Amino acid sequence: MEPRESWAALAAGGVAGVCVDLILFPLDTVKTRLQSPQGFRKAGGFRGIYAGVPSTAIGSFPNAAAFFITYENVKSVLPHGSSSYLSPATHMVAASLGEVVACLIRVPSEVVKQRAQVSPSSSTLRILSHTLYHEGIQGLYRGYKSTVLREIPFSLVQFPLWESLKDLWSWKQGHVVDSWQSAVCGAFAGGFAAAVTTPLDVAKTRIMLAKAGSSNARGNVLAALGGIWRTQGLPGLFAGVVPRMAAISLGGFIFLGTYEKTRLLLL
Repeated sequence: MEPRESWAALAAGGVAGVCVDLILFPLDTVKTRLQSPQGFRKAGGFRGIYAGVPSTAIGSFPNAAAFFITYENVKSVLPHGSSSYLSPATHMVAASLGEVVACLIRVPSEVVKQRAQVSPSSSTLRILSHTLYHEGIQGLYRGYKSTVLREIPFSLVQFPLWESLKDLWSWKQGHVVDSWQSAVCGAFAGGFAAAVTTPLDVAKTRIMLAKAGSSNARGNVLAALGGIWRTQGLPGLFAGVVPRMAAISLGGFIFLGTYEKTRLLLL
């Protein structure tokens, strides 16, 4: 991958990430509060719907840029091209490695954001200070494993599906898809991936919001899923699925469409 292409991928991914995260933040807040152990109303209901947005605003660009720079670079060095059977595997590996790298930035931002979302009366800075004072840096990385375990299956579904839908649409119309068509493919791919990975998202939320010293604070995803299943059943495992699907479908439309458009403008 040439340096110019790398910079284009980094800038395009960052711009797309900021656009999505800030536009769709209210839906993310509703989802987090539906998944929180205290329930939607006690977590704030519809009050303070932008609580935690500073954390997202700061972390969004480097997070999205880290993902796409890794995704595009890994894609460029792995086998691809005429061997169509290798293409999905290439996208899966590239997306998975992209998520592992991006989560190094995403998780601290996500921890602070989610704790602010369920405590709308506390400022983002106060929550950051409280987490560092009581839990140290480890507190900011609580939920790293659960986030990676959520993001990798999500990417394994979303990105190959996005690329396949684009290829199918390109083949049908006889030329490469436009930015808006790429965005439509992204919306479908993102919504489907969001639905099937919701239980992992609920477990990740419970781990990040758990009080220090509690069983969920240990970060065991299977234990968190088991606890939700025993106390709330299937509805608990799919808490927040509607706002999650809506946010990620719209996010897929905005994110992947903006990414393609920005990258083409920069190349």
